[in-house]
Amino acid sequence: MTNKPGRRPVRPHFSSGPCAKPPGWSPDKLFLDDLGRSHRGALGKHRLAKCIDLMRDTLALPASHRIGIVPGSDTGAFELAMWAMLGQRPVTCLAWESFGEGWVTDAVKQLKLDPKIVRADYGDLPDLAGVDWNSDVLFAWNGTTSGVRVPDGEWIAADRAGLSFADATSAVFAYDLPWDRIDVATFSWQKALGGEGAHGVLILGPRAVERLETFTPDRPLPKLFRLTKGGKLNEGVFKGETINTPSMLAVEDAIFALEWAQSIGGLKGMIERTNANAAALDRIVADRDWLSYLAAEPAIRSTTSVCLNVAGAGWDEIKTMARLLEAEHAAYDIAGYRDAPPGLRIWCGPTVGAADIEALGPWLDWAFAHRAA
Repeated sequence: MTNKPGRRPVRPHFSSGPCAKPPGWSPDKLFLDDLGRSHRGALGKHRLAKCIDLMRDTLALPASHRIGIVPGSDTGAFELAMWAMLGQRPVTCLAWESFGEGWVTDAVKQLKLDPKIVRADYGDLPDLAGVDWNSDVLFAWNGTTSGVRVPDGEWIAADRAGLSFADATSAVFAYDLPWDRIDVATFSWQKALGGEGAHGVLILGPRAVERLETFTPDRPLPKLFRLTKGGKLNEGVFKGETINTPSMLAVEDAIFALEWAQSIGGLKGMIERTNANAAALDRIVADRDWLSYLAAEPAIRSTTSVCLNVAGAGWDEIKTMARLLEAEHAAYDIAGYRDAPPGLRIWCGPTVGAADIEALGPWLDWAFAHRAA
């Protein structure tokens, strides 16, 4: 196909972060009475607590798990957990994409932990059955830059001695996560909720709380990483009393997204939308011999950050395709991550619409035909 298609996606926002806003979003729909006021005042604390309660309710999170809003997006939340909790036991780092490699760098070069490192190439997973659960285990539930996810939580030992640390930023609100197998989870609002950046969310299970209250790391902890006072968990952090000043505008944006999620059926509705989007993209890939998945095995293929190979294309061709699509307002920000193999990356999370994925297919054909432009 060399002619431009007649129909464009209505919402061409396929970026893998920050992701598409929820359908129907507009700034005038946000509650703004708390702007310009202290987050430590009654109204600010009420809205922060409301955001936490909505996250808990939407995720059907067990009462045993705490939820805290922390600085630094998912990266800040995961590093907070690493700095505050690692060092009591051996550490295993699982890495099959760039963010997993980032946690390896932190563990080795910054925390000097000498972890066991288990790697796999982009598009693959390592042998999960061989993971030593006497150690603390760090992994990405859904590799945003590789399009690879763990298939389930069965590989996480129920009787584990170590803690499971799940970077779940591209998984939360899009998968039904087994919270009984997750001790530490982190994510940001900017993925499946379509929220704004800069804030992370830290979820702690009871075993993680026990670690914090019984282990003092032999390293200095910046104020932003301190979750205990007098040897006990600072429960205020998990009731909306944030460590540092949050953007209440970002909080209100997250509340809007969470209320939208509940209006479509909560977690069930979010998963259904994600699966419908992934299925629509799957039909596009199946119909084109020049497109294929970076994650060839369906059981470990992401349904949110879907990474695609383009036959014969290097980074120059990929960037050309992405530039052409953006100029036509047909797709924004779909070039693969810079550290990944050359390819396209299309977000299929719940704030995207399946009709827009379907409309994207002919535009991919057009861009592929003009990739050498």
